Amino acid sequence: QVELTESGGDLVQAGGSLRLSCVGSGQMVSYLSMAWFRQTPGKEREFVAAIRWTYDRPYYADSVKGRFTISRGRDKNTVYLQMNSLKPDDTAVYYCAADPDRHGTTVHEFRDWGRGTQVTVSS
Repeated sequence: QVELTESGGDLVQAGGSLRLSCVGSGQMVSYLSMAWFRQTPGKEREFVAAIRWTYDRPYYADSVKGRFTISRGRDKNTVYLQMNSLKPDDTAVYYCAADPDRHGTTVHEFRDWGRGTQVTVSS
């Protein structure tokens, strides 16, 4: 397992931008995929975006397509989430996730998780 640490969450006005970062300890280069999920109180954790290391192919939830971009750092231990045109509905705790063998869009397909970073978008 690797330890994942998110950062970059903040309070921002609607229409603004934020960039989240997730740094993994250990050998992330051998992992298959990394992803971002988000969760609000009383709701299930939902998929936001993911990227497969081998193919460098990103995929997104429909709610964030065209506004969010997931990318990986050159060190292959870091994944970013650039969030533009933020909306109040984007307010949530954002979690980084990674898995050595699987890829997908559900929480069950990722083994390792960070503790989350709070993003708050004011109207």
